[in-house]
Amino acid sequence: MQYDLVVKNGTIVDGSGMPRFRADVGVIQGKIARIGRIRDSAKEVLDAEGHVVAPGFVDGHTHMDAQIFWDPLGTSSCYHGITSVVMGNCGFTLAPCASKDKHLVVRNLQRAEDISPEAMEAGIKWNWTTYPEFLETIEKLPKGINYASYVGHSAIRTFVMGERAFTEKATEDDLQAMERQVHDAISAGAVGFTSSRSPAHETPEARPVASRAADWEEVRRLVGTMGKLNAGLFEMAGEGVDRKLGDPGLREYHERLRDLAVESGRPITFGVFGRRESPGTWRKYLALLDETAAAGGRMFAQAHSRSLSALLSFKTQMPFDRLPLWKDIRALPLEEQKAKLRDPALRAKLIEASGARDSHQPRGTEARLADYDWLFVFDSVKGPHRSVAEVARERNQHPAETMIELALEKDLDLFFLQPVANEDQDAALEIMRHPRTVTTFSDSGAHVSQLMDSSLQTHLLSHRVREKQAFTLEQAVRMLSLVPATLWGFHDRGLLREGMMADMVVFNPDTITATMPEVVHDLPAGARRLVQRTKGMAATVVNGKIVLKDCKPTGALPGRLLRGPLGQRA
Repeated sequence: MQYDLVVKNGTIVDGSGMPRFRADVGVIQGKIARIGRIRDSAKEVLDAEGHVVAPGFVDGHTHMDAQIFWDPLGTSSCYHGITSVVMGNCGFTLAPCASKDKHLVVRNLQRAEDISPEAMEAGIKWNWTTYPEFLETIEKLPKGINYASYVGHSAIRTFVMGERAFTEKATEDDLQAMERQVHDAISAGAVGFTSSRSPAHETPEARPVASRAADWEEVRRLVGTMGKLNAGLFEMAGEGVDRKLGDPGLREYHERLRDLAVESGRPITFGVFGRRESPGTWRKYLALLDETAAAGGRMFAQAHSRSLSALLSFKTQMPFDRLPLWKDIRALPLEEQKAKLRDPALRAKLIEASGARDSHQPRGTEARLADYDWLFVFDSVKGPHRSVAEVARERNQHPAETMIELALEKDLDLFFLQPVANEDQDAALEIMRHPRTVTTFSDSGAHVSQLMDSSLQTHLLSHRVREKQAFTLEQAVRMLSLVPATLWGFHDRGLLREGMMADMVVFNPDTITATMPEVVHDLPAGARRLVQRTKGMAATVVNGKIVLKDCKPTGALPGRLLRGPLGQRA
């Protein structure tokens, strides 16, 4: 027997949680054909001596709907062992939508997910109207990794209602038309339906995105459509009742979610984070998961492996960008900003102006006004990261001056972390350990100049496993592979088993770590974004082809569209 690929001499961590063992993996026609001591020849051999061989990781929360058109590899996710992603979260998709109306879906994505409209205009060839047509387009695109997609509520609403979608309650005719769109999307292979009711999601005009104009009955009707089909997940960005301690609407919202899961029979998923302004509220969400299961519904939460933090720098965004005097300086080219920041007289004025307040309400991972005790110098991946307030006290300076000086010392190539959620790492760990949570939520493809959480899987392996020993390697690999693959219905992935698809990652557990993020201008139209690579990730294999070696693309593009159960083809 000749194999297409043999991965030899590796330590197998197969995704099941069972103990590791040493073996080779043989691949034929994109599937795992044999695991054991392989002596037969192969067209390609990958030596994994000293490395772990594990199933490819699955990320269930991305926004790569636009990025897939210009970046088939799905960077930076692919650098961190991701071989399959789910896009279309939070109600934001590019379909259904005709080309003439694309400004409507772009409006939903632009501020809420920090995706440049110029990049979308330059990078996307819009040749669909319906959601089934969109999936056909994705099917034909070159892909380095595997992509699955939801259908989004905001896109459906604007398709049916036009401009009314942002302000009006749906009529009965509107609702029936939207139900038909959900039905057609799930039937064509959407893995589910998503929505947002989050106050963090606004348009550039500071208006709620389209899905936020819907009442709960509309949500029930659309999720109920999936119930009638017995297919699809419901993902939602929640109502924001977890952001203030003791919010009276929290229990009523939880009861609605529980009842929706029970009556529809469809799994419901959402993110759960700790928040310092509402300590302990996350426990009520974990209790809801168990309460829903006891009532006969299915519900799981998405967890993060660390704090959810905006990544600030003079090359991207800072807390002062909209303040008087600062606003004019920050609009200048970077080299001119450096000169201005080095001017002692001007710097003194900037420091004085840094304490001003404006009426702008930051959303999502937009920079907040500076709380220096909760702004951290991100000068290494590993940390610990000292607060700006602490460093300023040592230097006997105003904290704003400290930020300027530290940045100038690095030629403005320095980041600061501004936590938005999961500030308490013990709480984050407890959320991850709950049996009804899954570690995902990178948001890759969105917040492209504000956030770099594509490395959350690498952080789990390097920090939670190697440094803190909070999980065994077997547990962590299972959390990143089998668990999400099962929850999102990718039943031929997530395990190293004969007959399964050959999605694999090969890494050194003793050295794997994320590198420092970088600011690049490689999006269409020259738009900027953050990228982050890894050390210790030797190879990524997708459908039996080596896509990356040491984080460098091989040129292979074997990725596939992963359709939901009703759209799968022989």
